[in-house]
Amino acid sequence: MRYCIPTKRRIRSVKGCYSRYFYAILCLCHCAVLITPPVMFTMWSMQTSTSASSPISPSAAPADWRALPKILLHEHLDGGLRPATLLELCRQQNVAVPADTADGLAAWLLANSNSGSLVRYLTGFGLTVAAMGSVEACERVAFEAAEDARTDGCVLAEFRMAPLLLEPYGLSGEAVIEALLAGLQKSALPSGLIVCAMRTDAPEATLKAAQLAARYAGKGVVGFDLAGAERGFPPAPHKAAIDAARNAGLGITLHAGEADEGSRVLEAASLGATRIGHGVNIMRGPDAATQQAWVDEAKRLGLHFEVCPTSNVHTGISASIAEHPLREMVAAGLSVSVSTDNRLMSSVTMSGELADVHQQAGITRAQLGRMMREAAQASFLPEATRKAALAALAPWDVV
Repeated sequence: MRYCIPTKRRIRSVKGCYSRYFYAILCLCHCAVLITPPVMFTMWSMQTSTSASSPISPSAAPADWRALPKILLHEHLDGGLRPATLLELCRQQNVAVPADTADGLAAWLLANSNSGSLVRYLTGFGLTVAAMGSVEACERVAFEAAEDARTDGCVLAEFRMAPLLLEPYGLSGEAVIEALLAGLQKSALPSGLIVCAMRTDAPEATLKAAQLAARYAGKGVVGFDLAGAERGFPPAPHKAAIDAARNAGLGITLHAGEADEGSRVLEAASLGATRIGHGVNIMRGPDAATQQAWVDEAKRLGLHFEVCPTSNVHTGISASIAEHPLREMVAAGLSVSVSTDNRLMSSVTMSGELADVHQQAGITRAQLGRMMREAAQASFLPEATRKAALAALAPWDVV
């Protein structure tokens, strides 16, 4: 298999990017060795050579699902590149790749995601962030993400990214945000950008990300999030960052109750979050009384849960979509919507995700329509945009 040979500068940059993603895993595993990216890609591409040779496509969804209007609240830009774009950008940036074709690259990424190993799952993000190491690449990725969502039936979307991950490539946080916003604004899809900070970073770094986001409040940035490894990295130490974003008028959505226990959902809410990324472990209390108390408090607070079923299966949160807590969350009366999380990594689309939870988890079309409305109401975009999106959801009334 042929690989692009990174320059010395690029190798250093990729190492920097990988160290951010692997920091939490190294802490948790007490591991002191970090494999450099070209070696890592070579090793794992050999392990997955059979699957990487076969083309793979996102979940097939009937045309009627694609035609339905949708609201997308939880999609990471660095997890949603088009495979062909990723391959092209890697070659432009002299980043080593584990496959020679777009289909092979997509298959490699899916194998990492669905391998049962969080380490392998995260290596994919090291590759995509490396590919996005220029202003032009950031703008292109954002534009294509918005266009892909629009053609999949989305009438409103929010995308997220941690801009400071691109600092090792010589890009300032301001340059990254402006490029991402320029890309989103080129699309006809009403959309906004959520700035992520990595919860595995020091509070000073997350505050820097929040202050950066605050400077673009009202200019396309609509929210702030804490992403990255959850267990062992609670949100409370980052209160200053969350406060800075909230005081600037940004919406707060925090990853919580995904890899850690359900009580983290309420901790996130106590810090100002009105939306929760994933949050599925709220349905897995240590006992029935505690779980019910969690659910009752989440309902009292009006929390909205951005649930990503396929991603949760791939990261081991749920054994299958059929067994996913989504159905329990809906039955409990929580405000929930379905999103894709990382379209590239998990090889999903919004249409495919909705079709899958309908067919495999028994979520009715009426329930899905209600989820879309709740997502529109929970969006951080301006009121006029939310109202227009709600009006566009009328076709769900007749399915």
